[in-house]
Amino acid sequence: MADEIEFLIVGLGNPGEEYSNTPHNLGFMVVDRLAESHGIRVTRKENLSKVGLGTVHAKKIALAKPQTFMNLSGPAVKGLLERYGLEPGRLIMVYDELDVPWGELRIKPKGSAAGHNGMKSVIGSLGTSVITRIRLGIRPVSNPGHPIADGATFVLAPFRRAQMQEVEETVARGAAAVESIIAEGVEKSMTVFNRRAQGLNTEEE
Repeated sequence: MADEIEFLIVGLGNPGEEYSNTPHNLGFMVVDRLAESHGIRVTRKENLSKVGLGTVHAKKIALAKPQTFMNLSGPAVKGLLERYGLEPGRLIMVYDELDVPWGELRIKPKGSAAGHNGMKSVIGSLGTSVITRIRLGIRPVSNPGHPIADGATFVLAPFRRAQMQEVEETVARGAAAVESIIAEGVEKSMTVFNRRAQGLNTEEE
């Protein structure tokens, strides 16, 4: 079945229960949501990752959660692409993004890592920045235009109970964006999902 896989969807995160409910694990949460929705078990151990094979919109896909810790995700992703004989154009990355406001989502077909160490590792390993990515915003609404004082601490701090409904909505939207890209392509999906700019007139690069 491996040679039939058409898309590899990778959610970024950190393994371990202590990280499971943090902003930095939103990528893992989206993969788990897709797995649940489409009856896929993400339990196979392949290329330093947990992997599940299944079908979304009649396309055979592999869902993956690298188990290497965020900053070392690149070799795992590269190994999975090689295993399934896929070019980077068939890869969809899903991860949290401090540059995007909380509750918003950006689909991008290429670009820099924008300071995200997990994506930096993936771009470095694959040797290309032409990678479809779904960036799930985690910047606090109360802090729209200023850098987070300690980003590393912020992304690893557990979500508060009061945030869980919004977290669920973010994860659902991320899963819907993956499904849209598989079914409709990147460009059409961008026009649907990238328009939720709440009062922002500029699109960050």
